[in-house]
Amino acid sequence: MNIEVFRNYCIAKKGVTEELPFDEHTLVFKVMGKMFALTSLNRFPLQANLKCNPEKAIELRETYDGIVIPGYHMNKKHWNTVFLENTIAPEIIIEFIDHSYDLVVAGLTKKLKSELDSL
Repeated sequence: MNIEVFRNYCIAKKGVTEELPFDEHTLVFKVMGKMFALTSLNRFPLQANLKCNPEKAIELRETYDGIVIPGYHMNKKHWNTVFLENTIAPEIIIEFIDHSYDLVVAGLTKKLKSELDSL
């Protein structure tokens, strides 16, 4: 999966914004102001940090050894770094993105969930 496909998929999700809050190279995707994905625009090979529940994070790291690793500069219990280009099928990466998004949405306050539902 390349950066354009990754970005287009993330930004198309309901309630998502993209920002460069850390520097001009780190693209962050947020749902209702809460981060669910980020990627560096100048790291090669292309990789993304995605939120993941702790049990699944360990399972994915074992299944995709060397392709899914503990989150770079993130809480390694809740975040994975996934190498995107020429590694695993794009459909699997889409599942990882959806899981991250869904985890963040599940953790939103009632008020933010209501706002998201109304979009």
